[in-house]
Amino acid sequence: MAVPDFQSWFIPLLRRIGDGGEHVMSELYQSLADDLNLSGDDRAQLLKSGTQLVFENRIGWARTYLKKAGLIEAPSRGVVRITERGKSVLAKPPERLDVKFLRQFPEFVEFHTFKPANTAPDTPVVEVNQESPLDTLERVHGELEQQLADDILERVKKAPPAFFERLVVDLLLAMGYGGSREDAGKTIGKTGDGGLDGVINEDRLGLDVLYIQAKRWDGSVGRPVVQAFAGSLEGVRARKGVLITTSSFTADAQSYVKQIEKKIVLLDGPTLASLMIQHNVGVGVEAAYQVKKLDSDYFPE
Repeated sequence: MAVPDFQSWFIPLLRRIGDGGEHVMSELYQSLADDLNLSGDDRAQLLKSGTQLVFENRIGWARTYLKKAGLIEAPSRGVVRITERGKSVLAKPPERLDVKFLRQFPEFVEFHTFKPANTAPDTPVVEVNQESPLDTLERVHGELEQQLADDILERVKKAPPAFFERLVVDLLLAMGYGGSREDAGKTIGKTGDGGLDGVINEDRLGLDVLYIQAKRWDGSVGRPVVQAFAGSLEGVRARKGVLITTSSFTADAQSYVKQIEKKIVLLDGPTLASLMIQHNVGVGVEAAYQVKKLDSDYFPE
């Protein structure tokens, strides 16, 4: 079960504060999660930024939307209370209490429309969609990253063999392996066939090593290739290995590495592209947007 969207929390939140008393938001989260039968995994899910739980973030946006519509108010920091308008809505709840319903209230319409700054008074307004703003940002960011990953993988597959060898070294260095570039390049070595085969330090002190094999296979990499790789770990006295491909691994290959004593990590094409994005290898920042929030400690009660 996925965490419900922020609109799904409108009615549960109104019901929880429907007695007209003041309620502390931080004390409502778990009760609201119970109301919507969230599992333990759902309650532990974090935003991509890792800064907040998803369900708490969506409850927070539900609070904001209900407040902008005049259904609840905030008498003090972190505290909410239902308004008379909220009580009337709760007394006769619509079939679906959502953004469309809230747009009957003029103050909410003003909040929920976008008009670029410094435009003429008669410039048409644009209605905001029914996602929370942060959900929209995360969705669009995810779509952009997926397109970027696809583009990266396409370019890697078309690049000369020597480029792929250098890319793998660059990525491992960016991830903290291998010490210096010179050491990493010498230690891994080159095969000259568009692949790498060698050993690299797992830490900068060289206390442990990883056996690396990276190759641009044409099709899915099956269990025989992974078994051969596992056997080669003995020859270089390595207990851990990373097998990298621009394609994919079969289910049998993935199942095999879970059964053996050696620790082998399989990096397929999409994972390779994702790591390149994460560690800024072959990518650059096109634009950066800061999402800021209110610093409640700055303001007096």
